Amino acid sequence: IATVAVGYADGVPRSLTNAGTAHLGDTALPIAGAVSMDTVTLDVSALPEDALRPGALVDLIGPHRSVDAVAADAGTIGYEILIRLGRRFRREYRDAQPSPSPALVLEGVPS
Repeated sequence: IATVAVGYADGVPRSLTNAGTAHLGDTALPIAGAVSMDTVTLDVSALPEDALRPGALVDLIGPHRSVDAVAADAGTIGYEILIRLGRRFRREYRDAQPSPSPALVLEGVPS
């Protein structure tokens, strides 16, 4: 069992208790037990002992697990998962291009 410093205070749904997974590299690590306020415990028995080290980063959402897959495990939609994520999560925006059009257009309101 490994403890990860993330929990429902960060937006991880409590409904992922014994239901969600994280990944370390290509290895899926099931959530083992309850999603607590600031921690989640993972079943790391599929990993070789030398693969674990303090401070190792695991992916809750990433190339192996889409937002929609996490949402399905939690019984919700992907958008809810994204808006719940707290400040302690690192965010990366890739291939972001500025848009020449406004984000919101209101009919009859001059721009």
